[in-house]
Amino acid sequence: MYKILKHEQLSSNSYLLEIKAPLVVKNAKPGQFVIVMAKEDSERIPLTIYDIDKENGVLSLIYQVIGASTEEMTTIKDEIFAVAGPLGNENEICKNPEEFKGKRIVYIAGGVGIAPVYPQVKYLNEHGFKVDVIYGSRSEDLLLIRDKIEKVANNVYYATDDGSFGHKGFVTDILNEHLNDYDICVAIGPVIMMKNVVGITKELNIKTIVSMNPLMVDGSGMCGACRCEIDGKPKFACIHGPEFDGFQVNFDLALKRMGIYKEEEKKKLEEMNEMLGKK
Repeated sequence: MYKILKHEQLSSNSYLLEIKAPLVVKNAKPGQFVIVMAKEDSERIPLTIYDIDKENGVLSLIYQVIGASTEEMTTIKDEIFAVAGPLGNENEICKNPEEFKGKRIVYIAGGVGIAPVYPQVKYLNEHGFKVDVIYGSRSEDLLLIRDKIEKVANNVYYATDDGSFGHKGFVTDILNEHLNDYDICVAIGPVIMMKNVVGITKELNIKTIVSMNPLMVDGSGMCGACRCEIDGKPKFACIHGPEFDGFQVNFDLALKRMGIYKEEEKKKLEEMNEMLGKK
């Protein structure tokens, strides 16, 4: 069991979870993830690492309620049953910062994709990089950790679907306006967003890294749910990723795979809400 230090709601469907996990954070790197289980009989949930405090052994995660397992997560208070990690591979730029010195880098985050973006931008800022961030969500109330990302980024550009904050429209609109400003792009968020970003950067051959973490279910490579096609070959997001060369990802296949269990997930969430007394 792991002690919960903080568990608070950030938006209508997003939560911050701070856990005492010194062995996990000891070797954690930007871009990696952990697997959590709310209770002993709960499903495994892979969550990308949002922040770490190595001195105090604190692991910070941000998760979004999208199904029965994450709905159940909202009910735990004092302890969480399991936290395994760090897993997956470190972000390419953070792993080899000297190779990217002098490069103009932009991170594009969609929704809770800002959670894995933050530690990478923070790390690069600490190593002398000036990194821009383009961050989009459906509305202003769904924009998370704005104060924290603004402290570590050079420039932050916001986009909301309804125009309640920043640019009214999509992150790709802002990217199009600043295409000549960047040499490298890292996109983390909904698969359709990443596909659209790559559709823009590929035309100018701007190196683009994407995170296929939305495909992950079990997080160990055994379930096969996160199988994706990279450069015509099958790969697993949880083992070989979660980050890949965006130009090599078959996004259409990834989008198709994500829809396989939609009905089952919807039914399970309804059952969980009924059990918890929610409508």
